[in-house]
Amino acid sequence: MPAPMPPALVLTAGRGRRLAPLTDIRAKPAVPVAGRPLVLRILDWLAGQGVEEAVLNLHHRPDTITRSVGYGAAAGVRVRYSWEPVLLGSAGGPRQALPFLGPRFFVVNGDTLADVDLRALLDDHSRTRAAVTLGVTAHPDPARYGGVLVAADGRVRGFAAAGGAAAAHFVGVQVAEASAFADLPAGQPAATVGGLYDRLLRSPGGNGPGVIRAHAGSARFLDVGTPSDYLAACIAVAEEEGQGAPAPGAGSEVHPTAVLTRTVVWNRAVIGPRCRLEDCIVTDDVHLPAGTELRGAVCVARAGAPGSGDGRPGSRRPLPAGVVGNARVSPLDAGTGAGP
Repeated sequence: MPAPMPPALVLTAGRGRRLAPLTDIRAKPAVPVAGRPLVLRILDWLAGQGVEEAVLNLHHRPDTITRSVGYGAAAGVRVRYSWEPVLLGSAGGPRQALPFLGPRFFVVNGDTLADVDLRALLDDHSRTRAAVTLGVTAHPDPARYGGVLVAADGRVRGFAAAGGAAAAHFVGVQVAEASAFADLPAGQPAATVGGLYDRLLRSPGGNGPGVIRAHAGSARFLDVGTPSDYLAACIAVAEEEGQGAPAPGAGSEVHPTAVLTRTVVWNRAVIGPRCRLEDCIVTDDVHLPAGTELRGAVCVARAGAPGSGDGRPGSRRPLPAGVVGNARVSPLDAGTGAGP
């Protein structure tokens, strides 16, 4: 019988600036992907791989995550939370969560979907006695993403910036020894790449502590980094699951005469008669009046706006540019920026 799987830390604390304005409404891991919050899809996958316990770190819009996840019953995984009053980063977050995790644990990005074989990753990690083992694939887009420089024997030699040297692609799934993070000061922000991992690479070699290795596979990788990435991921998952197109979220109403093409609708939205939406994202509580036509747009409900009054035919209230119905409308990816 195989050994029990170690717990997983799912990194869900980031602000998700590149996904704005969607992350004004929900934390990035709480956005729905083909009708199910991204974080629940990640937990579903962990449970299917035999992981029984997970820790989620929290900072930005934590209520939108805990409301969906609770203690993990919906995904069949026992969930605990690690609170970060200050955003602690890709290394500081794991250091903060060490008391919940034990001597070895998986670390999974909360903004991607990747079907890595966790048992194979773990076996490789155990065999090589590495401090950290990164799941990697062939690089899909070196001009956009940085990468991992991997030697022929699987050792990680360093990290490359986007557009740099030929590199493997890190898919956001790794397994680590708690000892790799233990010397970091608790409660202090710290990074892995450009910080802890670079220091580990400079530590003594061999097969002892300090070694970072790569586990190569062919995992599918779906990024939810920007609104256009998110839209593409929703459409891909819906097609894979036989939905055809992403179904509107709970409590939403789409008039029979409305035409939605490659469009995602969140919860409690109202899409009026004769609306035509193409390549759009309509977030929670947005009401679009009859005849609205949008392409490549993100619609976010304005705070305090009435449910369906502004912008409807016959309304005498002057509307500012970029407002339709009760929604603020921006181009897809207009708010993309740097940062977690």
